[in-house]
Amino acid sequence: MGRHRKPPVPKVRRGSVIALTGLVPAGLATVTGAGGGHLTDKLADTVQQQFSNNGAEHLPQADAAPRATAPEPMLREAKQVAPVGPPVVKTVALPEGRVPSARPNGPLGVPGIAMDAYQNAERILGVENPSCGISWSLLAGIGRVESTHAYGKADEQGNPLEPVYGPILDGSLYGNNVVATSDGGDLDGLSGSYRRAVGPMQFLPETWRKYAADGNGDGIADPQNLYDAALTAGKYLCSGGLDMRDPAQQTRAILRYNNSMAYVANVMAWETGYGSGVSPRAAALPRI
Repeated sequence: MGRHRKPPVPKVRRGSVIALTGLVPAGLATVTGAGGGHLTDKLADTVQQQFSNNGAEHLPQADAAPRATAPEPMLREAKQVAPVGPPVVKTVALPEGRVPSARPNGPLGVPGIAMDAYQNAERILGVENPSCGISWSLLAGIGRVESTHAYGKADEQGNPLEPVYGPILDGSLYGNNVVATSDGGDLDGLSGSYRRAVGPMQFLPETWRKYAADGNGDGIADPQNLYDAALTAGKYLCSGGLDMRDPAQQTRAILRYNNSMAYVANVMAWETGYGSGVSPRAAALPRI
C-alpha cells in the first residue's frame, strides 16, 4: 500500500509529535490519554516504544464517531445476502457511460458514496470485531491520502468511473519498493514482471487476496469497489488484535500502509478533520 517505503527506524522526538498535534483543531491537542498525561507526550513515548520493540515488524485517532444504535440497511444486506464462505476475489468489468453518484457530500467534501462505504465498514466491523474500535473517519483518512476517495468519481454502487491504479513498482520511482509479480495480473491489469497497488484504498494484489472482504453483500471482493475496499482496509488495520482507540496501536496499523511517520501524520490529520469538520492546513501537512 502507499509508497511502500522501508526507511531506517527513526528516533521519534516529542517535537515531531507536537507537529502532528498542530494539525488538529484548537482544543483537541490537549486531550489526555486513558491513563492521564498530555497526548503529545504519550503518543511520542508509545510510538518510540513500538519502533524500538517492533522495528522488524514494519507494521495507529481522534475520538471515534458515535456508533449506530441499530444495523443500517447496508449492514443488513451484507449479512443476509452474502453467500456462505469467502467471497470471490476479482475485478468486475463494468460498462462505459456510468455516471457519478448524486449523494450529497459529507464533511470537508468527502463524496457521499465514499462516506457511506466508510460508515458501512465501521458498522460491520463494529459487529464482527468490536475490540478494534475502528471509525469511519480513520478509513476516510486512508482513502483521502491514497486516492482522494477514488478521485471523487464513483457510481451509485461505489465503483470508480475509471479504475484506480498506483505506479508500477519496478524501482523507477524514488522511495518505492520493487515488487515482482506473483500472480497473473488479473487484479492490477499488468502482464509484466512487476506489481502495482489497486483500488481506492491501494492494496497490492497479494495483500488484497489475504484480507479481501465483501462490503456490499454481492459475493465478490473487488478492490476497485469502495464498499469492498473500505471493509478490507478496516480488516487489515484491525488485524493482529490492534485497537484503533490507542494512538500507539493505531500508528502501528497505519504504518502497514506506508512505513513513514509523515504518512501517519497526514492520515491522522485528515481523520481528525473528518471527525471534527475542521480541515487541516495544507501547508502544515508533511510531505510524504
